[in-house]
Amino acid sequence: MKKSSKSVERRVAVELVVSRDYSLPLCLRLRYEPTDPYVVRAVFFADCDEPVEWVLGRDLLADGLKGPAGRADVRIWSAVGRGDTSMYIALGSSAGTALLEVSARDIRSFLEQTEAQVPRGTESGHIDWDTELAHLRPQG
Repeated sequence: MKKSSKSVERRVAVELVVSRDYSLPLCLRLRYEPTDPYVVRAVFFADCDEPVEWVLGRDLLADGLKGPAGRADVRIWSAVGRGDTSMYIALGSSAGTALLEVSARDIRSFLEQTEAQVPRGTESGHIDWDTELAHLRPQG
């Protein structure tokens, strides 16, 4: 099932929701590697800050387009009342919680590109299991 696939990367605008009336623009870089087919790496950054990376499940992003998804540290849902043009991503850590608003269309388009490389349901066929098992064996 393994085939040579390309990484998928996309930059999208995101708003860090600070209050009901104020948000801060951020940039989000989404990256998908077919060799790590279950996850999307999301790097958030502003002009003056160090980037912050989160690893998100690809299925979680896809499920968040259809309805509320996730629990605990990562939750995703569509923005009701905005014609489903936006979605929210809540990220929690020991430092606090960040609420982000992003274009649902951008996420949908990104996911379509990832699925062109690795269709959902075929992810395990893209993993190099020998390499993964080698990481689990004791070195010595």
